[in-house]
Amino acid sequence: DFCDLQIISSGPDKTTQQIHDNYLRLINKAQKSIYIQTPYFIPDEAILNALMIAVKSGIEVNIMIPCMPDHPFVYWATYSYLGDMVMAGANCYTYNNGFLHSKGMIVDDRVLCYGTANMDIRSFALNFEVNAVIYDEKKAWEMVEIFHRDLEVCRQITRDYYTGRNLKIRIKEQVCRLLSPLL
Repeated sequence: DFCDLQIISSGPDKTTQQIHDNYLRLINKAQKSIYIQTPYFIPDEAILNALMIAVKSGIEVNIMIPCMPDHPFVYWATYSYLGDMVMAGANCYTYNNGFLHSKGMIVDDRVLCYGTANMDIRSFALNFEVNAVIYDEKKAWEMVEIFHRDLEVCRQITRDYYTGRNLKIRIKEQVCRLLSPLL
């Protein structure tokens, strides 16, 4: 099967953040649903605000991160941003079957963007990354089905669960979030 495919890259040698801008464009054009899988969810203000606006506009936003951190500081910063999304009304999950290394987004079951870039500031501006944007409903639907299968080994982070965190975890999250531009 052939499909329309676009390769985009970003890195410190570029004047524009093409992967960041592509994610932002896809989020802003979403009309129905957004699915995100990423080991690190440390969005900048533009991405975070776009996702929150999407949720508040009635778009189904689903975010999956790993439960097992490979970098504790990054994990706690990620968890704090995930908390923002939970409180905004997004469906957020921790993957409990090892480390989730999938890095991508599916929008409206029509377009998907997968590659090396995490949903974090480092991937947007500091690292050399490459993603493929695929414009194909069949491929997008296949990836949505994989996301749903992955939910079988996930824990949903509900508002009650998130607000019930103990003080030690809240402090870890806030300290790591303050450091997130450096992570």
